[in-house]
Amino acid sequence: MNRFTRKVHFTNKEKASELSSTSSWIQCDTVWSVIRPIVVCGCETLVLKDNIIQRLSVFERKILRKIFGPTKEDNGIWRIKTNKELDELINHRNVINYVKAQRLSWFGHINRMPETSIVRKIYKWKPSTSRPVGKPKSQWEDDVRHDLRKMKLIKWVERVQVLLKWKDIIEKTKILPEL
Repeated sequence: MNRFTRKVHFTNKEKASELSSTSSWIQCDTVWSVIRPIVVCGCETLVLKDNIIQRLSVFERKILRKIFGPTKEDNGIWRIKTNKELDELINHRNVINYVKAQRLSWFGHINRMPETSIVRKIYKWKPSTSRPVGKPKSQWEDDVRHDLRKMKLIKWVERVQVLLKWKDIIEKTKILPEL
């Protein structure tokens, strides 16, 4: 038996199958409005490394599997939902896309600030000391620009100045499956 078809044991299988989609979506809204902001607090300045992406994704999938429960196959066998099924259930609005959208929002905010702003000065500041030998650490701005390239946004400098256009880009970021 592979890992996708193993049985899920419940004390009351009938109760698990009666879980209505309405209550699942209410629970999902609770996760998105209460738990997700706590988990991603301060994410605007985060450099997303592979281990952070993995941990956030695993955490979110654990919660979603509890909310949506198991799937009953035609032959009567219960199985856990696959990652792909969970992703389709939430319409690709996963925590990683949320973090990337928050970063893009902050990136746009910084780039719309006047040059005299303290935050903008710190963002543009370059240290005068030399960097350590070896491969440089990935930087926040490089990570954001990589996301912009993945989204195929070439003229982002002009789009970031118009707030409504930038907000549309951020909303599209939240549902992109390949980002």
